[in-house]
Amino acid sequence: MIKWQNRLMVGTHWIGQIQSYVKKAFEAIAQWSNKLAGNWSKGNSLRDFVCLFLLGAGLSVAIAACSGSTSAVKPDVKLNLVSFSVTQAAHDRIIPKFVEKWKKEHGQNVIFEQSYGASGTQAEAVIKGSQAADVVHLALPLDVNKIQQAGLIEKNWESRAPKSSIVTRSVAAIVTREGNPKGVNTWTDLTKDGVKVIVANPKTSGIAIWEFLAFWGAVTQTGGDETQAQAFTTNVYKNAPVLAPSARDASDLFFQQGKGDVLINYENEVFLAEQNGQKLPYIVPNVNISIDNPVAIIDKNVEKHGTKEVAEAFVDFLYSTEAQREFAKLGYRPVNPAVLEEVAKNYPPIQTFFTAQDLGGWDLLQKRFFNDGAIFDKIWTASKA
Repeated sequence: MIKWQNRLMVGTHWIGQIQSYVKKAFEAIAQWSNKLAGNWSKGNSLRDFVCLFLLGAGLSVAIAACSGSTSAVKPDVKLNLVSFSVTQAAHDRIIPKFVEKWKKEHGQNVIFEQSYGASGTQAEAVIKGSQAADVVHLALPLDVNKIQQAGLIEKNWESRAPKSSIVTRSVAAIVTREGNPKGVNTWTDLTKDGVKVIVANPKTSGIAIWEFLAFWGAVTQTGGDETQAQAFTTNVYKNAPVLAPSARDASDLFFQQGKGDVLINYENEVFLAEQNGQKLPYIVPNVNISIDNPVAIIDKNVEKHGTKEVAEAFVDFLYSTEAQREFAKLGYRPVNPAVLEEVAKNYPPIQTFFTAQDLGGWDLLQKRFFNDGAIFDKIWTASKA
């Protein structure tokens, strides 16, 4: 941006100089024309008058062209997108479509800076300022709430985009090895002796929080009490040898390094693995949680960067039919009703579908389960005792 501003300043300076010289030329021409007028009757040639006319017309065109060129120049605008690890494939398809649309409608090029990583880690980076995000697309509303509480986002951010600012959805899936040798078909099967479960770390990863809530809700949303839910969840984590930093790291442990018997991950991550030639059996339990991924504009940063208009346009575009179809191609469950109707048959049905709100809402869930020393820490410690 600074480079373009410098170029414009230099260009404006030279145009001003040219206009000054042209003004002086016109004054000289005026004096010359007065002399010609006085001498016209004395038989001076018509050629002098024509030359005078053409010179004045040419200078006028030059001034108009120079002035018009400054108003036509629009510097590139840079937009910084910070997102969670598994969304990169979708954004790689969507961003070029938005760039083309903005260029066509506004005559301006948008340059995206992108960062992908574990959702909790990304949120912390935005809060600390090491990621100067204009827009965030994160794994769960809890991470956006943390950024808002740090003073970077205005209150009630959920109301500023459609669907309470949820732009993509997924559910939890259980991926098994070929032939499912451990016979894992339900959440309960994760507690079998000898089953090694690959999961992520709720301290850094969005999928880790969602999978924890899926384990807990599999009990409480089907008639069990919280004591039973804690015992069941502890038994699942007893079978987890490590906690991966992010959903993508968990996938790499399972697919690339051959670790574990089952992987708990986003349904859309399994879709992506299949598209990359890693087709393995998986189960979408019919008791499942709605994994809601929010998008938000970082108000403090867009004001500082002067990117509010393009940031708002990009967020709006993510809800468009065109963008939602791209999300759907990669296994996300669309929030755009028209696109959801188009692809609904591609997804396994869910019998008992619950949300974070059904479990108490994000403020309660953070304090009760994920703060330091809360229930997750107790479960993890007990599982390794």
